[in-house]
Amino acid sequence: MTTKKTIYLIRHGETDYNKNGIIQGSGVNSDLNENGHLQARLFYMAYKHIPFNKIYVSELNRTQQSIDLFIRNGIPHEIMPELNEINWGIMEGVMPNRINQMLYNQMVEDWKSGYLEKAIEKGESPLQLINRQKTALQKIMQKNEEELILICMHGRAIRSFLCLLLDVPLKQMEDFRHSNLCLYVLNYTPEGKFEISLENSTDHLW
Repeated sequence: MTTKKTIYLIRHGETDYNKNGIIQGSGVNSDLNENGHLQARLFYMAYKHIPFNKIYVSELNRTQQSIDLFIRNGIPHEIMPELNEINWGIMEGVMPNRINQMLYNQMVEDWKSGYLEKAIEKGESPLQLINRQKTALQKIMQKNEEELILICMHGRAIRSFLCLLLDVPLKQMEDFRHSNLCLYVLNYTPEGKFEISLENSTDHLW
C-alpha cells in the first residue's frame, strides 16, 4: 500500500434535481444544469494547475460532467460504479412533500442512532454503500504511482467515504457538510491514516 497520497474530493455540480430538492440517488442519471456547468468551470479554473495523476468518478453523468474540463486537458480518468450515490429506492425522482420528508428525516435519525442496516424501500443501506466504497478505496490505494488524485462523487456517498478515509464511525456521517462542487482535501500521513487539510470549501465558486 502507498505511503504518500493526496486526495481532492469534490461533490458534483448542481442539477435541476438539486435545485428543486428532489432526491436523485444512484437511479436518476441527471445532467448538470447551467449553474452546475458554471461551477465546474470555476473549479477547473481554480485547480487546473494541480498536476493530478488520475481522476476517479462515479458512472453517473453529473460527476463526469463536473470534471470534464480536466479530462479534456489530458488527465486520465477511471469510472468506478463503486463511487455511485446511495440508492434511495422509492424516494428517487419524487417531488418533495411532507410525507417523504418525514420518511427521509426518520431514516437519517435511525442511521445516526446506529441502525446502519436500514434502507428506504427498494433502496440501499449505509452499510451496503460503505462496503462497495471499501472496494474502490482498496483499488485506489494500491496504485502507488498515483500520489495526487481527484475524486468526484455525490453528497451521501461523500459523507460515507469520509468516514471510511478518516476511520470515523459511519453513524457520524452527518457531521460532514457538503454542497454542490464543494472540495475536501485529504493527505495520507506516515502513520497510515488520512487527515483533512481543507473541508467543504467553496472558495473557488466566488
